[in-house]
Amino acid sequence: MLMNFDKNQNYYKFYKRKNIPIVFIHGVGLDHEMWFPQIRSFKNNSILVYDLLGHGKTPLHKKSVNFDDFSKQLNNLLNNLNIKKINLVGFSFGSLVALNFAKKYQKKVNKLVLISTVFKRDNLEKYNVRERYKKAKKNIPISNLALKRWLSRKFINNNPKIKKYILTTLNKKNKDYLNFLKSYKLFSYFKDSTKEIKKIKIPSLVLTGTKDQGSTVKMSQNLSKELINSQFFKITNAKHLCSIEYSSNVNMIIKKFLNT
Repeated sequence: MLMNFDKNQNYYKFYKRKNIPIVFIHGVGLDHEMWFPQIRSFKNNSILVYDLLGHGKTPLHKKSVNFDDFSKQLNNLLNNLNIKKINLVGFSFGSLVALNFAKKYQKKVNKLVLISTVFKRDNLEKYNVRERYKKAKKNIPISNLALKRWLSRKFINNNPKIKKYILTTLNKKNKDYLNFLKSYKLFSYFKDSTKEIKKIKIPSLVLTGTKDQGSTVKMSQNLSKELINSQFFKITNAKHLCSIEYSSNVNMIIKKFLNT
C-alpha cells in the first residue's frame, strides 16, 4: 500500500494490484476512512482512497470551492500516480464530484457508481438542507442529527467505534471547520443540470437506501433515468450511510456491476 501526500498535498492511500483501480470519493465532512468496509471487501482490487480538498489531511487554501476544483484535484492525483483508467465510486457529496469528473474526463472512467446521490431536490428538500447548513454556519452542532439521519439507532448502539469516528470527524474546529463549511455550502446550494448529465455515456450504477431522507429513492431513480447507460438499485431499510451499515449488500451489488 502506498500512503502519502502527492506533490499537490493530496492525502491518499493506494492499494496497488494488477487491475483497474477503484477510486472511492467520500462525503462532505467525512474523509477517506469511511470506506473501511469497501477496502476490506475489495481486497483483490486496486483501490485508491483520498481526502477531498479541505477534508481529513488534505488542505484547502481557497476562499471558496467548486466542483471543478474537486475534479481537478482527482485528475492531478491520478496523473501523479500514473493511473490512466479507473472505476469511480462516489458517496453523497462525493457522487456529485464523481459526476462532475465523469463529465469532464469521460475517457478516464471505465464505470461509474453513485451512492446516496442528490438530484432534483424539491422545495422542501432544498429548504431542509439549507437550514442544516445555516445551523452549521452558526456553529450549532449538527453531528448528532447527522448520525440519526445516516444510520439506524440499532446500528449506532451496536457500533460505538463507528459512532465515534463519525462524531469526531464531523466535529471539526477552527480552520478545518471553515473549510468544511465551504464544501457544505456547495452541497446545500447545488443545482442540477440534466443537460450535462445526459452527456455522460459511461456505464453507471445508482443506488440508495429506502429510508434515506436526504438522497431519496425518487432522486436516484430520476438520476438513473437521465443517465444514458444506467441501472438503479435500492437498499431496503437503509438510511444515508448504506455503504457502512449495509456494506455487504452494497459491496455485492457493486462487485456484480463492475464484473459484468
